[in-house]
Amino acid sequence: MELLVMAYALKTSCAKNIIGVIPYFPYSKQCKMRKRGSIVCKLLASMLAKAGLSHIITMDLHQKEIQGFFSFPVDNLRASPFLLQYIQEEIPDYRNAIIVAKSPAAAKRAQSYAERLRLGLAVIHGEAQCAESDMADGRHSPPCVRNTSGHPGLELPYTSLNEGKQQAPFPGIELPIMMAKEKPPITVVGDVGGRIAIIVDDIIDDVEDYVAAADILKERGAYKIYIMATHGLLSADAPRLIEESAIDEVVVTNTVPHEVQKLQCPKIKTVDVSMILAEAIRRIHNGESMAYLFRNITVDD
Repeated sequence: MELLVMAYALKTSCAKNIIGVIPYFPYSKQCKMRKRGSIVCKLLASMLAKAGLSHIITMDLHQKEIQGFFSFPVDNLRASPFLLQYIQEEIPDYRNAIIVAKSPAAAKRAQSYAERLRLGLAVIHGEAQCAESDMADGRHSPPCVRNTSGHPGLELPYTSLNEGKQQAPFPGIELPIMMAKEKPPITVVGDVGGRIAIIVDDIIDDVEDYVAAADILKERGAYKIYIMATHGLLSADAPRLIEESAIDEVVVTNTVPHEVQKLQCPKIKTVDVSMILAEAIRRIHNGESMAYLFRNITVDD
């Protein structure tokens, strides 16, 4: 809200360009419609445009397609060069490591790291809990309770869910029911025995999934486990859970302040990415090309 107020104040003061530097773009995970929910990321993009912003510099959007929500240029910088450099310089014997994707959806990002480091790839299949897209949002259409307050002539035939039948909007019409997903037991596709496991992701917030992944990797023979992520939100009891888990180190960038979490858990390490943000600001201010900051960047990065 403060950003919107400041942008609007600059707009009403006739600023020529208003450029927002948002290293971690909020609500970026809410970029898809789940059931009948709203696409909050699209709403935020519209609010920023309405407030007067003409350009945004951000880093590692959760989905690159989010850039299509905006009606002005968006520079989506990458933190992967800094994290790759950390792996090469700070992890002893990284040549004996293997890059691990926490889920099949994260396999492309993990593959990009593996190809650049010339390392193997493993994928964790199966979930300890329901994925985001399968969360029940508590809403039903038509509602479970029959509404008698409406006009009697507009009521639809109703079948109780307790009878084990699907509600039909009109007599004689039966809608096909989507079969529920049955998630397999959590397994690891790939050999991690005697290796250093490096889990890569873009956002680490709730760490229960990472703790479960670390436990299964330890069972499969991995002797060290690192987690690399761009945005370290580390909310709630994340520091305590990391400290008590089999995870050896969590490496995040400073796109989100996490000094308090680092005091609670010495396993959390920070990689500074201010250099690339400063260079992006300088190039935009001087009217220089931004292509240099995106050299060797592919779609999967």
